[in-house]
Amino acid sequence: MAAKHKTENRARPGSIPWPEPRPLPWPGGGQGASGAPWSADWWRAQFGSPARIREWAAAELTTGRLLPWFAVAYGAGVVLYFTAEREPALWAAAVPTAVFALGAVLLRRQIVPHVIALGLFGIALGFAVATLKTALIQHPVLRFPASGLTVAGFVELREESQHTDRFVLRVDRIDGRIEQEPRRVRLSVKRGTAPAPGSFVEVKASLEPPLQPLEPGSYDFARDLFFQGIGASGFVRGAVKVITAPAPQGVLARADAVVQRLRDAIDARIRAVLPGDDGAIAAMLINSRRDAIAPNVYDAGLALQPSR
Repeated sequence: MAAKHKTENRARPGSIPWPEPRPLPWPGGGQGASGAPWSADWWRAQFGSPARIREWAAAELTTGRLLPWFAVAYGAGVVLYFTAEREPALWAAAVPTAVFALGAVLLRRQIVPHVIALGLFGIALGFAVATLKTALIQHPVLRFPASGLTVAGFVELREESQHTDRFVLRVDRIDGRIEQEPRRVRLSVKRGTAPAPGSFVEVKASLEPPLQPLEPGSYDFARDLFFQGIGASGFVRGAVKVITAPAPQGVLARADAVVQRLRDAIDARIRAVLPGDDGAIAAMLINSRRDAIAPNVYDAGLALQPSR
């Protein structure tokens, strides 16, 4: 009956005939010996030939398509660093990098070993760079809570939120009982009382160690603060006193304070013109300050966190 219907369609004037179905050839010479596509024979025909693998590797090298894969290998090395149970030594990261780099140079005339050596070099390089970065920003981190402290230093950054303000203080001195003095701390104050960037202040504060993950696999606040150079967080008890600095700031610190004040001015201007969450979202898209956005907007998924 289907054949009769097909014949009628072909005979109808002005109609477009339906194409005859035909099997498509599978790569590597069609179906395997078992009759099923992608069988063991097909895989053997595709990947069992060293000449074909060398041909593919040469095509990747000559057309420049190998560079994105090197970036993937580099990222894999960074991920490997963060999965380590303990901090690796610099020499343990540098030696494999040098060995694989030398191997990639020596094997440059052999396509497949050269590609493999480049991949291993990318992984080792990512691991080594992450290890070096951690060693360069190594700083004291508070391990136990401390209260009743007098902390003085330069304000580097000010952040505003719905209920409280926060500022990052580059510590000049800490008076009180504390085991290890961090170089930078992040303090919370009442809304509207955070000092301007670049000012030298003195506050009464309670400091706590950076917050660890609340559950296995959750966000690691301590790691985030570590790579920002912050060794403790806490709360200000009482008023913030702006006093005279014992020594002037350096050139880079003064330039950074100017940039932060400019960001504050842009943020204030945007939110003055666009009040509410619209202005907060617009300010976030321009200067990455997201703390002023209402929590329900985040919960609704209307605001995206930009990369810092």
